[in-house]
Amino acid sequence: MKEMIKMVLVLSLICGLSGLTLASVRQATSERIEEQVMTYVQGPALTQIFADCDNNPVKDRKTFDLPDGPVTVFPAMKDGKLLGVAFETFGKGYGGPVGIMVGFDTDGSKLAGIGTTTLKETPGLGMRLVEPEYRDQFRGHSTDSLALSKDGGDITAIAGATISSTGSVAAVNEAIRIFQQIKDKIHTTWAS
Repeated sequence: MKEMIKMVLVLSLICGLSGLTLASVRQATSERIEEQVMTYVQGPALTQIFADCDNNPVKDRKTFDLPDGPVTVFPAMKDGKLLGVAFETFGKGYGGPVGIMVGFDTDGSKLAGIGTTTLKETPGLGMRLVEPEYRDQFRGHSTDSLALSKDGGDITAIAGATISSTGSVAAVNEAIRIFQQIKDKIHTTWAS
């Protein structure tokens, strides 16, 4: 019986130390991991939207608290003047959530463009969300009415990938809703 208690105590001690070590490593590396995700996931999508900015939107980002949760906003600036902002929202795709980085001009009346951050869609179909032919439909589009052509809008869905297209448009519409909530904070934060 004493041997069994000894084994349980040793095993408990090993498990406890392992858990503490893993938690410490996670805490020590969390900022670095977040910076890597921002640079290598959000960064390329931001470059697709704002090709002519001279700042680093990832480094200049700010987080705004909303009732639905925090939103990280990436500013695009040229010569110290705000060109627009972008942030990521999600829609429901065929293979799971579709992450769309949505860019706005400074007043929010037009879209600066979109970039895809995360998706697990069908190769050759839903994965075409990343292609310029699809993305370019959003550049300069008014934020008043955004819908797929099958729903009376002027965004052409990807053939054979209606769910992916619907998810991306839903993500853009969600971003428009969020922008309306934070536009005053944006102008206050990056006043020129």
